[in-house]
Amino acid sequence: MTRPFRFGVQCKSASSRSAWVELARKIQDLGYSTMTLPDHFDDQLAPIVALTSAAEATDTLRVGALVWCNDYRHPVVFAKEAATLDLLSDGRLELGIGAGWMKSDYSEAGIDYDRPGVRIDRMVESIEILKGLFAEEPFSFEGQHYSISNLNGTPKPVQRPHPPFLIGGGGPRFLRLAGRLADIVGINPNLAAGVIDAGTGSDATAERYEEKLTWVKDGAGDRFDGIELQIRVFFPVVTDNRDELLGSMAAGVGLSAEQALESPLALVGTTEQIIDTIRERRQRFGFSYVVIGQAEVDAFAPIVAKLAGT
Repeated sequence: MTRPFRFGVQCKSASSRSAWVELARKIQDLGYSTMTLPDHFDDQLAPIVALTSAAEATDTLRVGALVWCNDYRHPVVFAKEAATLDLLSDGRLELGIGAGWMKSDYSEAGIDYDRPGVRIDRMVESIEILKGLFAEEPFSFEGQHYSISNLNGTPKPVQRPHPPFLIGGGGPRFLRLAGRLADIVGINPNLAAGVIDAGTGSDATAERYEEKLTWVKDGAGDRFDGIELQIRVFFPVVTDNRDELLGSMAAGVGLSAEQALESPLALVGTTEQIIDTIRERRQRFGFSYVVIGQAEVDAFAPIVAKLAGT
């Protein structure tokens, strides 16, 4: 199954309400599908509030986070916030959720940084609770991390049975879980170390992404064809000097220039070169949902105009 392309923009902040609203409207008008935010404690807007504002300022733009950190909010609280956002946006929420990874967030906020397996287990319980609270009947749950007793989650989201769940990760267990539980799977480098450093590049080669795709397929089984595959491109650059730029970029992440050119985390070249690369990667990996950063909105607009919906 070949899915049509769609594009998202990962944003962080704006200097004022008017600037934020203008950005959301621009993203929609240029043909992007989705506006997202990360969920960290550094210099960024709070996702729920900012996305509500963006949804209010637009009428077709989908909104979400890449991704909400499960450890920062109780699933009962998050279920109410997410359902409210879906309701007030007329069903435009993409519910991205993760187990948490950035070590500095935890240390600076005084939150216990449990080992990855514990954080993942907690996220899996949360997803079951979220889906249960989005359903029509009162819901109960007894797990290792959460206990819910006969709670009828309200409001109910517009999208039924629930907003699409987006789960992104880079390790084998996590991607198998994403294949089993998610509607949209984002494939990333493995960030189990809690930081992004030069070593991250070795997990971002094309060959590693082919292996990661097999983990998603293992988890998904017969439902794989119904999953949308997403890639967050961290190095999107429209340029006539691709070779020179790739050389300097590759050195910073521990890759050769050739590896950097093939890495799904990079889209570097002229508009036509990037269009060709995006098409090739859909054929090779299945990526049809491409997310770039806020700074690249204008530069990538011709690419979006050419490919969105095709």
